[in-house]
Amino acid sequence: MTFGPLRRNPLVGQAAERLRDQIAAGRWPIGTKLPGEVALGRELGIGRSTVREAIRALAGAGLVESRQGSGVFVIATEPTEDLTARLRRASAVEVYEVRNLIEVRAAMLAAERRTDEDLAVLDARLLARAAALGDDEAYIDADIAFHAAIVAAAHNEVLTDLFAVFQVTMRPGLLDLLAAMDAKHLRATAADPGADAHAAMVAAIRAGDAATAGRVTETELALSLQILHD
Repeated sequence: MTFGPLRRNPLVGQAAERLRDQIAAGRWPIGTKLPGEVALGRELGIGRSTVREAIRALAGAGLVESRQGSGVFVIATEPTEDLTARLRRASAVEVYEVRNLIEVRAAMLAAERRTDEDLAVLDARLLARAAALGDDEAYIDADIAFHAAIVAAAHNEVLTDLFAVFQVTMRPGLLDLLAAMDAKHLRATAADPGADAHAAMVAAIRAGDAATAGRVTETELALSLQILHD
């Protein structure tokens, strides 16, 4: 049995859902080791990093666990009422409030721990975010990928796993945010009013300035949260 290629973004959510369906169908019984990231990526038509994030989402759902040096194993065939399910029922405001808690601290840790490779990824994701302007769905996917790169640069596996679960459910709320910004005419004079703030996040992380990285991230998320509240 093969998956067939995924259609379009957000790939992480689609990949997690496809893998979840295959686990529920019994393709990999409890105790079975999942194929490696390369093999799964080949079947799904996606890259290893996307597979990795999808598996983190499954781990958050209690379906799989990663065992150091051994691989990823199925530990359940049905998800519990887990964080992923709870997030699907949450409002955009609720998700943003928790995003603030996660991402501010992640940005501060990223400033302290980032590597040259992390900085290269952040630069690329920032450019991709700007290049996606004009296509709201592509722009949202690029924005999520940018914030995921900041969290990854914190080099804290718990934060990374937690954000991976959030990624699956963030997209609808972010599309709502863009609609709210249009309603308030905040994008009338600037197609990307958050461009400067996102560039400042990268600059602070590159400079190793944890306080500024946290402050800029908190200010940007708080502005988005206020728009959603209004």
